[in-house]
Amino acid sequence: MRRTGAQAELTRLAAPLVRVLDGVWRRMHWWIAVMALFYAGSGISVIRSDEVAVVLRFGRLVGESPALREHGPGLLFALPKPIDQVVRVQTKRVRELEIRTLASTEAGWEGGQTLDPLHVGYALSGDQNIVHVVAVARYRVRDPADFVFYGADAETILRVEVTAALMRSVGEMGVDRILAEGRKDLIASAARRAQVALDAAHAGLELLSIELTSLRPPTALSRDFEEVQSAYIGAETRKEQAQAAAQEILPRAHAEADAAVQRARGDAAAALAIARGDAAAFVALAREYRANPVVAHERLYRDAVERALGSAAQLRWVPPPPAGRHYEGLRLVVTPEAAGEGPAPPQAPASPPSPEPMPGRENE
Repeated sequence: MRRTGAQAELTRLAAPLVRVLDGVWRRMHWWIAVMALFYAGSGISVIRSDEVAVVLRFGRLVGESPALREHGPGLLFALPKPIDQVVRVQTKRVRELEIRTLASTEAGWEGGQTLDPLHVGYALSGDQNIVHVVAVARYRVRDPADFVFYGADAETILRVEVTAALMRSVGEMGVDRILAEGRKDLIASAARRAQVALDAAHAGLELLSIELTSLRPPTALSRDFEEVQSAYIGAETRKEQAQAAAQEILPRAHAEADAAVQRARGDAAAALAIARGDAAAFVALAREYRANPVVAHERLYRDAVERALGSAAQLRWVPPPPAGRHYEGLRLVVTPEAAGEGPAPPQAPASPPSPEPMPGRENE
């Protein structure tokens, strides 16, 4: 009787718990469905505009080609973890990496009069000179699939390859060219070699640019290099000034020479024309004189007198001498005007001897 009563009491006390468990069990399939739905939805990802996503299924890439492996902006449906893993990569972001392998390994360490290989890296130029280089590499992710497998090691690969490219490029150039006009060639050569090495290593990175933030000789030799550099800059400055002066003087000299040649040609043409005109006039006069000498002589005489009278400043008629002394013909005194002076004063002529009469001019 005691056992039967005890069991009845336990049944009565457990009845509410049994009813609760039974109700929960009857509604458990709804909870399972909801949890399964949330679990399946955990594989949905939103890819932003500056991102590209790749899917790893049990650690392997999903997709046979790069176009199928890379997923652009939008919704990405993948299986939930741990089956699939969605890795987002920012492909449009430009990253920077400072490379001090060929200079001080500690920021702010400038070194001293000696070169300590434990603290300072260096590169040798083509003429066996030491230079220290600090560079900043700007890059972005070009191949997300390769970049996902390397992850943080991609920057290590970039540092190693850029350092190697800089060392090889520096070794092909002289130190004077490196420190002066050869920087652009040095950067272009190093960037090209580094990109080839990154592609061979499948780092998935695209090297956008290399900027040399420091390129200098060792501290102990910096003053000597500065003097050489100053002398080189001075020589280049004087060379540019000479070229500028030549560009200014030569065109003017050519223009003046051309003008002188044109003037000489004009003068020669004018002189030749005058000479030809005079020669033609003389030939015509000679022909006329041979034909009628008296008329030609008279015309020449009259032309000469008219020219003399036309250029004279004063004309004075000389009266005949007193009675008992006389001369035949007419006498004129022609006084030309001196250049820059007033007319010359008339002068009384001395009593001349009787002149011979000019042929053909008697009694004028």
